[in-house]
Amino acid sequence: MRLFNQKETSDLRKASEKEAQKPGHSLEIFDFSGENAITVKDVDLYYGTFQALKKINMEMPKYKITAMIGPSGCGKSTLLKSLNRMNDLVEGCRVEGEITIGNVNVYEKGIDLSALRKNVGMVFQKPNPFPMSVYDNIAYGPRTFGIKKKNVLDEIVERSLKQAAMWEELKDRLNKSALGLSGGQQQRLCIARALAVGPQILLMDEPTSALDPISTGKIEDLCEELKNEVTIVMVTHNMQQAARISDKTAFFLLGEMIEMGDTEQIFSAPVHPETERYITGRFG
Repeated sequence: MRLFNQKETSDLRKASEKEAQKPGHSLEIFDFSGENAITVKDVDLYYGTFQALKKINMEMPKYKITAMIGPSGCGKSTLLKSLNRMNDLVEGCRVEGEITIGNVNVYEKGIDLSALRKNVGMVFQKPNPFPMSVYDNIAYGPRTFGIKKKNVLDEIVERSLKQAAMWEELKDRLNKSALGLSGGQQQRLCIARALAVGPQILLMDEPTSALDPISTGKIEDLCEELKNEVTIVMVTHNMQQAARISDKTAFFLLGEMIEMGDTEQIFSAPVHPETERYITGRFG
């Protein structure tokens, strides 16, 4: 199975953006020419008076997998959802500091949230396919951005399913309901759906926690292939998973980012004693 290379993906992404342009609506193009896809600087996040994140500083390199680990309630999913402003939907949520995606501080006034979420896709813990056909699930996002031509949609559907390593499985089932797929297939379909709008970054919130080991292995293999085309930021409670597939790992505890480094270093020679205690299973 051959994935599209970076140039092919970029060419189709540009063609899709050109097709999607509408008068009066700007699909802002983020500049991802720098070394880091995401920079988090002095970020504090509050839910009302409760401070969920405390002075977070991180750099997430382009075309790498960054894993965020730590016990439940430590802030890692909160930070993940802040990267494409999903936390805007939570009443009383307030963010201070800067989160730069490409070259844009996404918490500046006037940011086009549609453009942000087009560039920064999200895959959730539980598969959530729409109650429609496989084809329409994949085409939903591109249609939302104004792509109507069938030949363009056909190319996007094929590309996205190939990127998600599902084309051979589903090419003869495109008009069948997505709800008839297995759990693992549904999650890979959700990844394909996120890829269909040509994101530069893919956020994954415990994407394999509800899946069997075989499906988990397929998604891990998929992530390692996808990082050639997109930057991946993943929250996981599975430390073995982080050790297997991530390039960078960040350890969170009680709303603070305790330590971040190359994954091999974090798991073999952590600097902070809290990190060592967590990865050796002495708490969490």
